[in-house]
Amino acid sequence: AGNILGTAQSGHIVNVGFDLYCQLLQQAIDKLKGGKRGWAQREALVRCDFVAVNEAEYLQNPSELVPAFIPADYVSQPQMRIQAYKKLAQVTSKDQLDQLGKEWRDRYGPHPPALHNLLLLNEIKLAAAHRKIVRVEVKENKVMLTRGGDYILIGNRFPRLTSADRQNSLADLLCLLSRLS
Repeated sequence: AGNILGTAQSGHIVNVGFDLYCQLLQQAIDKLKGGKRGWAQREALVRCDFVAVNEAEYLQNPSELVPAFIPADYVSQPQMRIQAYKKLAQVTSKDQLDQLGKEWRDRYGPHPPALHNLLLLNEIKLAAAHRKIVRVEVKENKVMLTRGGDYILIGNRFPRLTSADRQNSLADLLCLLSRLS
């Protein structure tokens, strides 16, 4: 047994994140059952050096990081948070993501910033995958997008996030992706 939603995460889940872990687990189960051989790409891998995807990471440096997770004070019961993350991991379109956000607002109340950012992060994953981008990585405002094994460059350079406010950086990243074909 383990604490997959708490601060004491270990093993595979801490390395790949809960949503990707759920997808990988489902893919392995489907493969063992002789069913589908994996899933079509429905989201990209997104890593941003300014985003904390769990509460423990965020609390270590709240002034420098943007929170993107389901806070324990928003969904207090661990089992309900697990279910919420599972639902989020199953989202395959912007419409589904919007519907899930509405469902959570109706059930738990207004979205705290960490949840708003988590939904935005998932919108980024979906938008990138829609453009056949498999990896989005942001380091020190430099945006490295991978498609077809190659980096996407704009004017022979990596695009950069220009917002001075970290809270706006996720929205800026989504805007950048929306301008790509």
